[in-house]
Amino acid sequence: MAQEHWRVAIIDTSLARKSTNLLKAYYNSQGYFNSKSKYTIDSTNRKQRAHIAYNIELGQPYLIDSLSTNIRSKTLDSIYQLNKHESLLKTKDQYNWSNFSNERQRLIALFRNTGVYNFQESSINFDIDSISNTSSKNMRIKLQIKNLKKRGENVITEYKVYKFDTISIYTDYFFGDDLSKMNRMEYENYIIYYKDKLKYKPRALTNAIFLKKDSVYREINKSRTYRQISNLNTFKYPNITFDSVGNTLNTKIYLSPLKKYQLRIDPELTHSNIQRIGTAFSTSLTTKNVFGGAETLSLSARGSLGLLSDASISNENFVSEVGADINLTVPRIWMPFNTKKIIPPYMLPQTRMIIGTNFQKNIGLDKQNFNTILGYNWSATQSKKNALELINIQFIRNINPGRFFNVYQSTYKRLDDIADNYQDDPILSEYFNAPDDTTDPKLIIPTGTSGFIEQILNQGLAPSTSDDYIEVRSIDERQKRLTENNLIFATNFSYTKDSRTGLNDNNFHQFKIKLESAGNLLSAFSNVITFNENEDGNLLVFGVPFSQYVKTDFDYIKHWGFQSQNVVAFRGFFGIAIPYGNSNSIPFTKSYFAGGSNDNRAWNAYDLGPGSTKSLNDFNEANLKIAVNLEFRFPIAGSIKGAFFADAGNIWNVFDNEENEDAIFTGLSSLKDIALGTGFGIRYDFDYFVLRLDTGFKTYNPELEVSKRWFRDYNFNNATINIGVNYPF
Repeated sequence: MAQEHWRVAIIDTSLARKSTNLLKAYYNSQGYFNSKSKYTIDSTNRKQRAHIAYNIELGQPYLIDSLSTNIRSKTLDSIYQLNKHESLLKTKDQYNWSNFSNERQRLIALFRNTGVYNFQESSINFDIDSISNTSSKNMRIKLQIKNLKKRGENVITEYKVYKFDTISIYTDYFFGDDLSKMNRMEYENYIIYYKDKLKYKPRALTNAIFLKKDSVYREINKSRTYRQISNLNTFKYPNITFDSVGNTLNTKIYLSPLKKYQLRIDPELTHSNIQRIGTAFSTSLTTKNVFGGAETLSLSARGSLGLLSDASISNENFVSEVGADINLTVPRIWMPFNTKKIIPPYMLPQTRMIIGTNFQKNIGLDKQNFNTILGYNWSATQSKKNALELINIQFIRNINPGRFFNVYQSTYKRLDDIADNYQDDPILSEYFNAPDDTTDPKLIIPTGTSGFIEQILNQGLAPSTSDDYIEVRSIDERQKRLTENNLIFATNFSYTKDSRTGLNDNNFHQFKIKLESAGNLLSAFSNVITFNENEDGNLLVFGVPFSQYVKTDFDYIKHWGFQSQNVVAFRGFFGIAIPYGNSNSIPFTKSYFAGGSNDNRAWNAYDLGPGSTKSLNDFNEANLKIAVNLEFRFPIAGSIKGAFFADAGNIWNVFDNEENEDAIFTGLSSLKDIALGTGFGIRYDFDYFVLRLDTGFKTYNPELEVSKRWFRDYNFNNATINIGVNYPF
């Protein structure tokens, strides 16, 4: 069998010989030990042009004829025999060097996890004896495992299984401490040493240690102990030592505490489609081991102040926000029953309890937000993470609902345009301001807007057309939804699988799914408790209709890394939220939006969609979203990076009270309304974060007529500039 490999390059005979040797070495590792390789250079008719051809004759591959062992230690031999069915080397298989390497690693892990704590990799060898005839080429493989040779000594001893004897834990340890002066106590077969007074609950310490007295040494339990102690967020990375006495191990675990108090202050500048420029400030005080069980208590406060982009949407020139949270993290599952069999301690379980509030003096409505969370985190493996928020209660109160039409100017303009057809009716005279010679009368906010809506919907004034009635009703429903107070009593679960091995890993994939349900518990209580109802028949809790919906998100990210730090990044997202029961729409805070620095960068946040509507509202949102992003990232000079990107997606309404057909997802035919934005970006890598500036162009705009959607606004005058921190995906 011969193979030829072609490549365009400057011909260098020394490199050609090196490439020939590398090709031969590669095929040798696949069992083609008698392969022959060479290269030839052929000139062409073009001046100073030639091509080089690599020719490889593989011949017959070698197969494994038989497997045998020579294991000096009887203990190791018995362990091997019990697990030899898991061997990666099989008779009749073709020789493959990687199988031998992986088998070596399997044996190392096997022995170190069955009590042989000091097993050395150098003890393993494979002896290979080739058998060649005219019909086949075979190999006899003998696994050789030698006894232990201690470093620096000529003493050779037989490997054996070790069990734990004493396990000592030294708390508040610092290098150079006189251990003999520390106090001592025994707790569940552990010896705990401490200075003056023990600051930690013994169970909090021992629950983090997977090394047990009289148990066999297992490497995986040592690794889990390191991880769990680090997960306590109370100690520095621990130091674990072993001293062998006969067939037993005396273990010492040294724990050096982190600083009990930590103060963090984070200032930042902000920019959005609402704020021309803003400044934000947050601070947090963290206390470790607050109750003696390695709990972490964090008190945080934040505030922001921003200058409005358009002062006409509010009576104020600035927007502001203040908030505070209390966050308690417990390094175990806090439940009234034992969960260790379901979520073992090696999965690094945590319980989070959060109480927070937020006050926004925003763009007219102003909001108060109260939030309470009881949640749990655990990791089945380093790449698989789970999060369950058993209780997530959110209460949102709108302080100034009468300012709705000051804030949502597009909605106001739609209503005022309809009112122009009725402005001469004397019944409506009090709803309009007094016009001068140059302006038309406008609906007064809020008395005129609410009065006009009342007249149209309640037949005090017959609408000229059915379209007017439908449009006014749609505006009224949107106003009620965005100004009503919300009570969200939800439970959600999210699962994340991430193959990334580090910050510099550019070849990885990440998958995340999130499921959320709200209102079901309160709805169940309504069968035994009589709730009040509002005029629409919605059940009220503390005078507020509770939200009821089910929501799910799917998010997939894939990165491909290439030479010279080039990266292709892909992201796909699908999300849907379906209201039912006590709700006919999704709360604004739980709905989807499109556009912005982390979405479709050819549009500003909330500017795109839903569907093919012409961005009717100032803040467009819906309950179904599809998004696909593709980005090519490359270095330019030093810390300056560049990117080309294509963003596709949109939002739609589905299974709710929306009546505008252009906004509703009706099936595959609605996919024609997926918007496409393309562009380029410049990024500066500060090591700790990346600052980026992306310029997006509306390549396919579903808001326009079908014949005008492609490249209609593809120019810098209509480009959208988005500023972001870190990569969008």
